[in-house]
Amino acid sequence: MSDRVKPIGFPPKQGLYDPANEKDSCGVGFVANVKGVPSHQNVLDALEMLGNMEHRGGCGCEPNTGDGAGILVGLPETFLRNAAKEDLGVELPAKGRFGAGLVFLPKIESERQKCIAAVEAIIAEQGQKCIGWREVPSETEAANVGPAARAAEPCIMQLFIGAADGLEGDDFERQLYVIRKRASHQLRFDEGLAERLLFYICSLSSKVMIYKGMLNTEQVMKYFTDLARPDFQTHLAMVHSRFSTNTFPSWDRAQPFRFMSHNGEINTLRGNINAMRAREGTLQSELFSDDLQKLYPIMEPECSDSGNFDNALEFLLMSGRSLQESVLLMVPEAWQKHRQMPQAKRDFYEYNSCLMEPWDGPASIAFTDGKYIGAVLDRNGLRPSRYYLTHDDRVIMASEVGVIPIDPANVKAKGRLQPGRMFLVDFEKGTMVPDEEIKADFSTRRPYGEWLRNQRIELDDLSADGDAHGLAADTLRQRMQAFGFTTETMQFMLLPLIHELRDPVGSMGNDASLACLSDQPRMIYDYFRQLFAQVTNPAIDSIREEVIMSLECYIGPEKNLVDTTEAQCQRLRLPHPILTNEELHALKGMDYRGWRSKEIDITFPKTEGPAGVAKALERICAEAEAAIADGFSLAILSDRAISADRIPLSTLMATGAVHHHLVKNALRTQIGLVLETGEAREVHHHCCSSATARMRSIRISPSSRCGKRATKG
Repeated sequence: MSDRVKPIGFPPKQGLYDPANEKDSCGVGFVANVKGVPSHQNVLDALEMLGNMEHRGGCGCEPNTGDGAGILVGLPETFLRNAAKEDLGVELPAKGRFGAGLVFLPKIESERQKCIAAVEAIIAEQGQKCIGWREVPSETEAANVGPAARAAEPCIMQLFIGAADGLEGDDFERQLYVIRKRASHQLRFDEGLAERLLFYICSLSSKVMIYKGMLNTEQVMKYFTDLARPDFQTHLAMVHSRFSTNTFPSWDRAQPFRFMSHNGEINTLRGNINAMRAREGTLQSELFSDDLQKLYPIMEPECSDSGNFDNALEFLLMSGRSLQESVLLMVPEAWQKHRQMPQAKRDFYEYNSCLMEPWDGPASIAFTDGKYIGAVLDRNGLRPSRYYLTHDDRVIMASEVGVIPIDPANVKAKGRLQPGRMFLVDFEKGTMVPDEEIKADFSTRRPYGEWLRNQRIELDDLSADGDAHGLAADTLRQRMQAFGFTTETMQFMLLPLIHELRDPVGSMGNDASLACLSDQPRMIYDYFRQLFAQVTNPAIDSIREEVIMSLECYIGPEKNLVDTTEAQCQRLRLPHPILTNEELHALKGMDYRGWRSKEIDITFPKTEGPAGVAKALERICAEAEAAIADGFSLAILSDRAISADRIPLSTLMATGAVHHHLVKNALRTQIGLVLETGEAREVHHHCCSSATARMRSIRISPSSRCGKRATKG
């Protein structure tokens, strides 16, 4: 989140102080009673915390239009019962037998009524009971909400849903989840609604509730008058002040989300989203049964990176995993090069890496489901978070210290979040659970090490008859010319890699024209540049980089994400993504534990001319899809057939086409991709290929092989 100077409130520049050095970013924190005792004071303390993190939020050209702020609380049962009786004249069912949540609706009356009717119909179809809708009191004038926020302001109502007979607990929570997903898919995609994107369900749960909006921190309590009522009591309160770096601010993108708040970015986002979409083709769940298809797409459009993280976390939680296990699956600590880590924990993380890729940041994530509340940093650890535990059973966690006045004599323990470490409070046990205890518990529940030893496939396990293809010396120059090699490529890129084993480094930046603006022919790789917000990502020192970075990867078909069985880890482990001739030869001829590979030619006849490109792309996509249907585990995209009569597609283009075709058809996780190419020769080329289609390996063909150095994007 970019640097900015606050227009008021800072002292003038003097001595070593310069207001230009002030830096802001999202603020996140929570207040809770460790014993689970609800009180209104928790709400007041959390809102004070939120107000003290105003400098971490953003605003537009209007100082009274915030980027977003909000509060998540445990379901305030006393308040909801009183409000339902006062405003609707109804008595709510017993605890755990009803759910409630705030719903953003269109301002156009006819569209609002259409949304309400659609939601009520879905509730009935799911066998639940719509108790009623309560208009949420709001004070736009008193809160001095800015013009831009007012223009985007939805109508806000509170929905009450009763459980069907015999339904309660997590089963009821899953039905509320299905109702929310169905309503969101139906109404936010309805082209007949001019204000369809105003429809948004902030939360719908029997455990937690969210109040949020396109507000600044001071406006939240003034706008939502419910929060000021003494009967609004909760055992936890999580708050968030938003600085919208990568997305425009809106009411629905304000945080907290349904189970988490986030400070930072998810820099692996596009791959994470595509992987979740692709997994829909293999998902099965007894908990959802016929309702599973109603949840798709799990990753909802029009979401920020934090919103997408919340979508995935919510699905894992509703699919039967506990909240903390779901977070560990998505945000693992650096384990591959952690020499002192217990073997059981390493096995746990390695097994999970066969199921899901990490959601890496920089990220500080606070999470709760009402039963637990906690926080975690991703493996990079580039976001600040501090916590206090007091003698009067309060826990306070925030992006910084000083957000709530605390008597030092009342402090029982304090600390900071560490990379990959989890901070967790269990309200049922009334205690803070140490990171070591959490991970020791999960890592010993199942024999992950034994499963890996039984199922993991290594390159050394594979063998093939015949000789591996080596350097075709008689056609070397022609191949290099066809792939666009130049004397500059040899002198400045390949020779340093061979002789010095390093990526060439230059000074003063790259002053070459952008590929899209250049009148010179450029490789397709040159059209791609870094996409995430670079301003927030400081350089990682070499010591930390050694610990948190790894080239090791698993490729091949994935199994059902929601299962935890030995079969999930039957995948091929590669120590790094670049293969030797011999390793590739073994993959081409593999017939091992039911694994076979299909070679797909990515060249096309010269006689077809430019039209041959589109025709070839259609062919290789169809062949990849057919390979899955025929039971192949790997598809090898190869341009080795290049000749005077056959033209190669760019490997980047071919890989991207296959990858996205399979993602679109929910097939991507059912096959691994391996590339055999003479085109890629720079680190940037390998990174682009890696980013285009994750879960695969790249093999450098003899025409461009330059040593055994590997890199992973």
